[in-house]
Formats: sequence, C-alpha cells, structure tokens
Amino acid sequence: MFFQSWSEFIDMGGYGFYVWLSYGITVLAIGGLLFENYFRRRNLLKVLHRRTERELRQQN
Repeated sequence: MFFQSWSEFIDMGGYGFYVWLSYGITVLAIGGLLFENYFRRRNLLKVLHRRTERELRQQN
C-alpha cells in the first residue's frame, strides 16, 4: 500500500482508528502477558528457594 503523506498513513483510508486501536490492544495484551510471566517466574523461584532451604534445614 502506498500513501502520499503521513496523515494518509495514519488515517488508513478512513479505518485508521480501528487499525491503530487493534495495534494498541495487541501491544497491551502482549505487554500484560510478559508482565504476568515475569512476576510468576519470580514468585516460583522464591517458592523453590524457600522449599530448598527448608529441606536442607530438615536434613541437618
């Protein structure tokens, strides 16, 4: 697709609002998934660390 100006590119032939809204929602969804994954992983590592320390204390 070829656009004559930046404003035509942003307008997307009258569908710009829907196009950019869909891009925005997609970026937010992927960002949310990355955010959730980071905190779940961090939580899991804490739980595993605590469990390992507890098992080592029980052995001694």
